[in-house]
Amino acid sequence: MYLTPKGWIMKQNVNFQLELDRVLGGISRSGEVPHLMLHSCCGPCSTYVLEYLSSYFRITVFYYNPNIFPREEYEHRLAEEKRFIRTFRGRHPIDLIDGDYDPAAFDLLAQGMEGEPEGGARCPVCYRFRLEKTAALARERGCDWFCTTLSVSPYKNVRHINEIGLELEQKYGVRFLPSDFKKRGGYQRSIELSHEYGLYRQDYCGCRFSLEQKNREEKTI
Repeated sequence: MYLTPKGWIMKQNVNFQLELDRVLGGISRSGEVPHLMLHSCCGPCSTYVLEYLSSYFRITVFYYNPNIFPREEYEHRLAEEKRFIRTFRGRHPIDLIDGDYDPAAFDLLAQGMEGEPEGGARCPVCYRFRLEKTAALARERGCDWFCTTLSVSPYKNVRHINEIGLELEQKYGVRFLPSDFKKRGGYQRSIELSHEYGLYRQDYCGCRFSLEQKNREEKTI
């Protein structure tokens, strides 16, 4: 993974965990505590990521997920995110910004892709939508880095997430933290922490299309 005048060039098989190791090693050697704007999709996914990164960063969690349906589900997930952040004690401070819930914006974005399966063409568009808001807010708040918890899930395309993040780094002038948080047992650790803190773990990604797909699949069992 290297930068050219035309943007980032990514090797076919990039180990994003090793890229993260390299960045965190540099931060440790510097002795500084940079400010990270971390997009979070839900409390359970943020557990391991906050445990891991709070040793290196002062973190602002940005809960921005207008894709989540219905509103009651959105509020439930947000409440669990807030509860975890209140309870968890990281090495450095962690605070939270609650983004606007605007499902109409997501519905407009998803037009023409309603029938795509989970993990299909609609998902990278959704990643970009949320990551762009995160990068813009990171620049507004003067953050040093931005990132997302999305890569902790084995159901998310980690290459798409990192490619989008690196593109937005160039657009907004805030460094993107590469990641594959599910590596080294990260996903399993998120499950353990969710049980430890008694967090609600949802059984679908979040949008109404993923909920409809889940319901169809359950009917066929």
